[in-house]
Amino acid sequence: MKRSIVWFKTDLRLHDNETLVQAIAQSDEVIPVFCIDESHFRTTEFGFVKMGKFRTQFLLESLNDLDKNLRAIGSGLCLVSGKPEVEISKLVIKHGVQKVFAKKEVAYEELQTQAAVETALEQHNCVLETFSTSTLYHAQDLPFPLKDIPDVFTRFRKNIEVESTIRDVFVEPSVINSPEIEPLQLPTISGLGLEEVVPDSRASIIFNGGESEGKKRLDTYLFETQSISSYKETRNSLVGENYSSKFSAWLALGCLSARQIYHEIKRYEEEVGANESTYWLVFELLWRDYFRFMMKKHKHSFFMQQGIKAAGKTIIEHNPILFNNWINGKTGNDFIDANMLELKLTGFMSNRGRQNVASYLCHQLKLDWRWGAAYFEQQLIDYDVCSNWGNWAYLAGVGNDPRGSRVFNTEKQADEYDKNKLYRAMWLNKCE
Repeated sequence: MKRSIVWFKTDLRLHDNETLVQAIAQSDEVIPVFCIDESHFRTTEFGFVKMGKFRTQFLLESLNDLDKNLRAIGSGLCLVSGKPEVEISKLVIKHGVQKVFAKKEVAYEELQTQAAVETALEQHNCVLETFSTSTLYHAQDLPFPLKDIPDVFTRFRKNIEVESTIRDVFVEPSVINSPEIEPLQLPTISGLGLEEVVPDSRASIIFNGGESEGKKRLDTYLFETQSISSYKETRNSLVGENYSSKFSAWLALGCLSARQIYHEIKRYEEEVGANESTYWLVFELLWRDYFRFMMKKHKHSFFMQQGIKAAGKTIIEHNPILFNNWINGKTGNDFIDANMLELKLTGFMSNRGRQNVASYLCHQLKLDWRWGAAYFEQQLIDYDVCSNWGNWAYLAGVGNDPRGSRVFNTEKQADEYDKNKLYRAMWLNKCE
């Protein structure tokens, strides 16, 4: 009997999941597995937990939903905790598994974990096979080899839009043959060493984890409210549920696939109508692809203070007082403080806010950008390793911005995007 494991990571869905489809096609029995990696709850060199309470709650909700959806088609989710190379090896031995199927990684620590699992499996005559499941465009379909991908996004976009096509989604499986899998027993947030999440009534949206909720949000934003038709005009807003798609949290854990979103947008354009806004959401998905390909190209450089532009950069010393004021919304700049309080209390911040607070930390406070990126890693419910570190390096002037340092005038930004001070009043608890 051919028995395999599907090692779920940040691909927590049944739809458009090549890893799962290939495992089913090549196996008599499939065991879906998720490992709660103990390293994700360690404290980093910057003093933050890698995965904070907001993303952890979203993860646990997503795992619960994945288990429910798997059981509906004859399977279930096997949950283990510890080091993936140890825990997955135990399952390989226990069940006589010949192959482990998993998502292909591109970032430094994720690649180290992938390599450790592959080495451990070799000792048990078991093979690790990986598939690209995160991007809109498949890496094999790019019009240039990895080493030649342009370091300027506009050149990348223009080439790819003309010369590459987006693949169809993989069909969601209707049945999975699995050995008996015990009922899912999820840990609690407190059991993982984190504080419980306290909902804040000012949050722009309540993020509920899981593929089912991701599909619901996709349908709501496109077909129910048709908010996508005004996306380009509203995307820089700060207050409300539908000023932007809010797909990012489901994309980050793979509860939604980028290709599924794309094809639903195309269906919307056919049924309702296409405009600049419907294109612009695809444009944003292209940025997401770009940072992932850049991470693959430049590897660990995105985690270094000097980024991918090492020459001539000055080493910056850390200032904990200024940094903690930034974290806690006590800089004295009301626009920055309001955004930082939203992040601290909800795990989310608008794209406009993220650019402003990053620029402020790098160029006004003149602090090491990596501390900001590390705080976002802990705090963001929609943290994605490539987008987070790629965007921070970009704003700090050590990434892919061809213009170098991008400094935001926060007062001008506040006047433009929070003209009536409604956002600042909401988060600073004052009315002006």
